[in-house]
Amino acid sequence: MNYMTLKEASAKWGITPRMINYYCARERIPGAIKIAAVWVIPKDAEKPIDRRVKKRGDGSDTDCNM
Repeated sequence: MNYMTLKEASAKWGITPRMINYYCARERIPGAIKIAAVWVIPKDAEKPIDRRVKKRGDGSDTDCNM
């Protein structure tokens, strides 16, 4: 299987290597393995979905009813 580094995946997916490292550590990228201190990712792996909540700015995303 062919692998790519965090830097290569960063260029391919348009996100930072740190975010890819986070995905690897949380097992969000199937087939990613850590060799010594370096994560390697299968070249055919797809970018994980970003689960972070985006704020709309209109206050509708808060839980507080004031």
